[in-house]
Amino acid sequence: MEAFWQWFPEHGVVVATYLALGLDVALRIAGLVLVPRNRRPGSALAWLLAIMVLPIVGFPLYLLLGKAQLPRKRRVKQEHINALMHERAERIPDSALDPDVPSWLQGAVRLNRELGAFPLTGNNSADLVIDYDTSLAGMAADIRAAREQVHVLFYTAGLDEVTADLFAALGEAADRGVRVRVLYDHWGSASHRAVYRAMREHLDAHGIEHYPMMPFKPFRDGAFQRPDLRNHRKLVIVDGQVGWMGSQNLIAAHYDKPANIRRGLHWQETMVRLRGPIVAEMNLLFATDWYYESDEQISEGELVSAPEDTSGSYECQLVPSGPGFVFENNLLLFNQLFYSAERRISAVSPYFVPDESMLAAMITAARRGVEVELFVSEIGDQFLVFHAQRSYYTALLEAGVRIWLYRAPTILHAKHVTIDESVTVIGSSNMDIRSFLLDMESSLMVGGTDFMEKMHEVEDVYRSRSRELTLEEWQRRPRLMQLLDDLCRLASAVV
Repeated sequence: MEAFWQWFPEHGVVVATYLALGLDVALRIAGLVLVPRNRRPGSALAWLLAIMVLPIVGFPLYLLLGKAQLPRKRRVKQEHINALMHERAERIPDSALDPDVPSWLQGAVRLNRELGAFPLTGNNSADLVIDYDTSLAGMAADIRAAREQVHVLFYTAGLDEVTADLFAALGEAADRGVRVRVLYDHWGSASHRAVYRAMREHLDAHGIEHYPMMPFKPFRDGAFQRPDLRNHRKLVIVDGQVGWMGSQNLIAAHYDKPANIRRGLHWQETMVRLRGPIVAEMNLLFATDWYYESDEQISEGELVSAPEDTSGSYECQLVPSGPGFVFENNLLLFNQLFYSAERRISAVSPYFVPDESMLAAMITAARRGVEVELFVSEIGDQFLVFHAQRSYYTALLEAGVRIWLYRAPTILHAKHVTIDESVTVIGSSNMDIRSFLLDMESSLMVGGTDFMEKMHEVEDVYRSRSRELTLEEWQRRPRLMQLLDDLCRLASAVV
C-alpha cells in the first residue's frame, strides 16, 4: 500500500486521463447501442448528438429522460384497465353514424377503437364555452346540482379568487353527502405553491378525497419513473349525467404568476359541456386515473348510469392517449383526419411542434387543394416550444397553409381541429411531441353538422382576434431569430 501511495502522485494524472477516456468511449458506444432502439430517427439523432458532444452530461440525461414509459407497476395497472375496457367495448357496439357522413369517418371510428378508444355513442348534446369565467361558473352550477357524485380532474388546479366559487361548490356538495373525488397533476399544480396549498387545505377541511397524479417520487412504483410524464387531462363529471372537458385548467387565467400579471398575459380557452351517453365514457376514463393513484377500482355500476337526456343528435367518441398506450393515439387520429380531409382543415394548438408525419400530412393536404389554417399565439409562454414551433412556419406557408396569430397579450390555449363539415376533435391534446408521447390526454371526436357550425362560430371569433402571418413577412425576420428557432427545434426533438 505504501508503494501505491508513492506511485500514485507521479502517475495519477495519467491514470485518471485514461479512465476518463475509457468512460467517454464507453458512454458513446452505449449510446449507439441503446438510443436508436424503437425510437424515431429525429429523436434518436438528437439524443446521439447530445451524447457525442458531451457524454458525461448527455448519457445520464438520456437515462433520466430518454424513455417515455411508465414503470412496471403502472404498466400492469394499465394493461388490467385496458383489458376491462376492451371487454366492455365488445359488449357495446358503436352507434350508427348519420348516412350523409363521408365513408372515411367510419375508418376513423374503427381506428380509434383499435387504439383503445371508447365506443362511438349517439344522442349526445354539446355546448361550447370560450369565456373563461363563464365556464368556471357553469361547472360550479352543475356541481351545486349534484345528487350523488362529482369527479374532478385537472392538470393544473389551485384555489384562488377566480376558482374560489367552484371549490366552494365542491365543499358544499361534500358537506351534503355527495361523493366528491378530485385529481390534479402533481407537477402541474404543485408548481403554483400558494394556491396549491390552499386547495389541499380546503379539500381536507371538507373531507374530500383527493390525490396528486403522477407524483414526483421517481421510485414510487419500485422502478424509476421519468419525472416529466404528466397527466394533462381536464374533466368534470357530475352524477354521470353532465360532463365538461377541453383545454381550461382550474386556476386564474394568468395562472397566478407575477411575471404573467406584469406582462398582462392571460389564457384563452375552449370548453365543451356534454350530456348524453358520452358522459358515462368520461366517467370511466376518470376511474382509470383514480385507480392509478388511489388503488380503488370504482365499480362500473357506480360509473355508468342511464342518461337522463338523450335528446341530442351528436355522435361522440372519447379517445384517451398517453404513455400508458402502445401507440400514439392522438397523433394517429390527427394524421388520419388530415389525410382524409377534402375541403377544409382548421387546427388550433397553443404548442405546435409536430413530428415528421404530422407535418407531412398537413403540407400534403394543403398541396392537394385543401384549405388549411392554423391558429397559434402571437407570443409564447414557453421559450423553447414557442421558438421551436416557429421553425415550421416557413414550410407551412410555402405549402399554402394560412397561419393566424392570436394577438398579444393573450395566449391561445384552446386545442381543437375541424375537418370539412364532418368532424371535430376537441380536448386537452396539443399538437406537439410532448402531447403525443409524454402526456396523458383526452380527446373527443364529435360528428354532426350542427356542432360543426358552433365550432366555426368559435373559429370566426378567434380569426377576428388574430392577424394573418404572410410568407413575405416571415421571410423578413432577422437571421439571428431564424437560427434561434432552428436550434430550439433541434432541442425539442430530444424526447
